[in-house]
Amino acid sequence: MAITPAPADATYIDAWLTDMDGVLVHEEQAIPGAADFVEALKSSGVGFQVLTNNSIFTPRDLRARLLGSGIDVPEERIWTSALATARYLADQRPGGTAYVIGEAGLTTALYEAGYTMTSREPDYVVLGETRTYSFEAITRAIRFLERGARFIATNPDVNGPSPEGTLPATGSVAALITAATGRQPYYVGKPNPLMMRTALNRIEAHSEHTVMVGDRMDTDVVSGLEAGMRTILVLTGSTAPELVETFPYRPTRVADSIADVVGLVHERLRRDGDQD
Repeated sequence: MAITPAPADATYIDAWLTDMDGVLVHEEQAIPGAADFVEALKSSGVGFQVLTNNSIFTPRDLRARLLGSGIDVPEERIWTSALATARYLADQRPGGTAYVIGEAGLTTALYEAGYTMTSREPDYVVLGETRTYSFEAITRAIRFLERGARFIATNPDVNGPSPEGTLPATGSVAALITAATGRQPYYVGKPNPLMMRTALNRIEAHSEHTVMVGDRMDTDVVSGLEAGMRTILVLTGSTAPELVETFPYRPTRVADSIADVVGLVHERLRRDGDQD
């Protein structure tokens, strides 16, 4: 599918947000054009953030994994659902306590936000991504919720990829806990516009002049749309071409892959230079 034309009245772009999995990488393999896209963003001088709903890894971990794929993203340019969750909780209840199901990406973010991890009457149950969900930990979370803890989840994704095939993700386990307790979690990651706004704040950008690039209509495109951004859907991830028209909203553009977006960064830079 060829990239669709730009709207005639498109205003200038001074920031980009891009999803990671399915846009820049598949597992740990770079998608062709991903490294060129990131280098174009860096050389253009625009603000940008690489976003992921995966809460397993810290930004330092993700930088190392991307670098191993040939994609050089500075650590401060990576924004995860774990970081967004920690920021949200620190704003809601500074210095609170949480019972956490997740990995280092989530526990580190909460610790650095001033939270205490506890197994004794926590303020929150915080559910994130892990490859080793424990029935014992889920049971304990259910009992804390029954005793009044608040329920937070990093993201609503129900499945995720692995070299062996599909894995259950945060949304699936949250649904199990909800079925047992009747308590719905508050999801902080995409498509919650909160994650997008905090990413914009990190680079002092405005949504009107920002583009969101993603591979999922139900998280990336809708979250960009609701935050007031233009959106580009790439067809290298979760959304098949034939499914695009089944959604009640549309991306601003559709591209075969991130390789087709590299020229847009340079094109926008040239246009902005001409206007100056």
